[in-house]
Amino acid sequence: MNLLQPERLDRLAREYALGTLQGPARRRFERLLREAPLTMRVVAHWQERLGVLAAGVPAVPPRERVWDGIEQRLFARSRAAGRWGWLSSLFAPRLLGGVLAGVLLAAVALRLQPQWLDLEPKGETLPASYVGLLVSDAGQATLLASSRRHGHTLAVKLLQPLDVPAGQVARLWALPREGPPFLVGEVPARGAATLALPDSAEKLFSSVARLGVTVEAAGGDARTPAGPFVASGHCVKLW
Repeated sequence: MNLLQPERLDRLAREYALGTLQGPARRRFERLLREAPLTMRVVAHWQERLGVLAAGVPAVPPRERVWDGIEQRLFARSRAAGRWGWLSSLFAPRLLGGVLAGVLLAAVALRLQPQWLDLEPKGETLPASYVGLLVSDAGQATLLASSRRHGHTLAVKLLQPLDVPAGQVARLWALPREGPPFLVGEVPARGAATLALPDSAEKLFSSVARLGVTVEAAGGDARTPAGPFVASGHCVKLW
């Protein structure tokens, strides 16, 4: 299998940047990252496109029992008094957790925005695009949509499966800053799809502030959303 074939490489790089590429496929791709510089450039392209959407995903703080579990597993033996007991306060779970969180945040930031430390080659520009990251009411990233600025198709990737009962469909709507919503197309309950657009993305999305997904009866009136949005998010310009 030729992983450097353009369409296959773009798909794998996108899934790697999203974190959805797992198992042996991820290990093979990471080997390719070390061997083919082109692969790193394609991954950096997707990381920058997706990085600007990170602010749209609300943070989910860990529950108190998570900290209690960490304390039980990592620090149970250090509770006994002794001449080294002062180390337990230095490495208290919440303090250590804060340090680890800071390191993780820095690693993610550098992965998504390597140009901050000049870790990315200069002179390369990303194609102008419209991108939307839709999240559920629970704050889970659910759907990623992207289209080239002057393109006539919209790529859709489901990050979480949608609950679509029999006889119903999931519909993607554009919500302009002014005026009523309009239908972009029907999306699958899982996986990925490419939606044909009736006009260029520039003409359709230039005044669109948000995107939303509804689940409604198949064959119903598609001129306006018939139900609440099960996922929604900002539509942003990347240029």
